[in-house]
Amino acid sequence: MQSQSITRRGFVLALLATAVGACSASPNKESTGEYLDDSVITTKVKSAFVADKTVKALDIKVETFKGVVQLSGFANTQTEIDRAVELARGVKGVESVRNDIQLKSRQG
Repeated sequence: MQSQSITRRGFVLALLATAVGACSASPNKESTGEYLDDSVITTKVKSAFVADKTVKALDIKVETFKGVVQLSGFANTQTEIDRAVELARGVKGVESVRNDIQLKSRQG
C-alpha cells in the first residue's frame, strides 16, 4: 500500500511539473499568461483603429508577441500609417511597434 501511494504521488508530481513546464515561456513561445496579455493588447489596438476616423481597421492586421505589436497590411496615405503606429504605441502594455504597413499603389 505504501509503495502504491508513493507511486501515485510521483505520478502526480510528474504531471504537475509537465503542466507547469507547458505554461512557461521560451524565446519563441509565449506562456499562457503572455498569450492572454498579448490577445488583450491586440484587441485594444484594433479597437483604437475602429474608433479612429483616419485608420481603416479592416485593412491593417495586428499581431502581438510578448508585448511587441506588429502592424501589416495596406493604407491609403502616410498619415494613416503614422496614425496607426501612434495609436498602437498608446495602448497600455505595448513594449514596441513594428510597422510593416505598405502604401496602396495609386497606379491603375
